[in-house]
Amino acid sequence: MTRINERIRAPRVRVVLPDGQQLGVMPPAEALQKAKLVGLDLVEIAAKADPPVCRIIDYGKYKYEQAKLSKQQKTSKNATRMKEIKFRVRTEQHDYNIKLGRIETFLDEGHKVRVVLQYRGRENAHKELGFDKLNRIIGDLKTMANVDQPPRLSGRAVGMLLSPLPQAQRQRKFHLYHGELIDEDEFAAEEEEEEVEVVTEAKESDSDGEEDSDRAEA
Repeated sequence: MTRINERIRAPRVRVVLPDGQQLGVMPPAEALQKAKLVGLDLVEIAAKADPPVCRIIDYGKYKYEQAKLSKQQKTSKNATRMKEIKFRVRTEQHDYNIKLGRIETFLDEGHKVRVVLQYRGRENAHKELGFDKLNRIIGDLKTMANVDQPPRLSGRAVGMLLSPLPQAQRQRKFHLYHGELIDEDEFAAEEEEEEVEVVTEAKESDSDGEEDSDRAEA
């Protein structure tokens, strides 16, 4: 608790002006008199110093600034970043191990991780494969992560959100978190390939339709 004015109990205190200039060491009663002359308070800002340090300032403003600073420090300390790791239905074991190693690293640093699996081509007809993969990831990371959001389908992808377990409970299993991936996460290129496949299939269907029509006329 911060002591101010008559509540300051030390026999002598070091006095500092609002601009940082030091007035020297004196009894608190004398320091308080100087503070009142300028319409301010005498605030003990370093009680454990020898002698304690007191500052002549506006206590209301000082209290507000201290509360604001404490809030900023708390926000900064608790700030987390959202990371994202992408998988495919056919992600090979080598890449799987590296990606889980990266997820463990992010979790160990206190970050949340969004895991996304993108379907491609005919995989869209077998959505259960993506859920199986994400449930496998949940099992493999049970010593590192909580599941904040379970696997959820969104368009041609399924995703989930993981958050780190308390530090004392974390136990890493995947230590290989660096290296070259066999398949990069180029989902944009995959989407273009899928669009080409759809267009090609459509043209083939039109062509088959025209052939059937010609046979009927003949």
